[in-house]
Amino acid sequence: MLIIKSKYKIAKRLGAGVFDQTQTQKFALSDARAKDRKRGGRRGGSDFGRQLLEKQRVRFTYGLLERQLSNYVRKATHAKNPSAELFSMLETRADNVLYRAGLAGTRRAARQAVSHGHVTINGRRITTPSHPLSPGDKIAVRESMRGSPLYASLSDRKAEDTRTVPAWLSVDMSLLSAAVESQPAYTSTESGLDFTTVFEFYSR
Repeated sequence: MLIIKSKYKIAKRLGAGVFDQTQTQKFALSDARAKDRKRGGRRGGSDFGRQLLEKQRVRFTYGLLERQLSNYVRKATHAKNPSAELFSMLETRADNVLYRAGLAGTRRAARQAVSHGHVTINGRRITTPSHPLSPGDKIAVRESMRGSPLYASLSDRKAEDTRTVPAWLSVDMSLLSAAVESQPAYTSTESGLDFTTVFEFYSR
């Protein structure tokens, strides 16, 4: 599991979107003040620096170890559209699907839920956060866990959640389940991540 010592320091370098905890107005104001203080310093940077930052953004956004991300990149390299393939593989991880469906507050919480056996895919209990899902697959909180304080008020909390469920997922909050309807479609604008730059980093 990826262990992160200081989310706020990392988010100031990579962008607020890499962690759920830093996607707040308070953090945005603090970050803006810090950038104002630094304005006037060296601008730009090397291609390597730009590629490294984007690679780190992807790593921390999805909570991956370096080895995990490099393995995904290697597999996606041979696809017709490597960026779309990498995006699809990362988005359809069990922990990410659980998070995207609103069945966990953060990706870290989703990862723990899967690791602790709280989740099923197509009715079968799993404990591997990286387990891939395909169109037609259904992920759900185990029936025996739905009364747990972790999940009992999930429907109520969902009403306050500002996240939008992606079009490739359908969610049934009454059953704490979600179904993958199609493959995630990648655009750098929608994802907020530039996977092409990540491939540039690993091709050096």
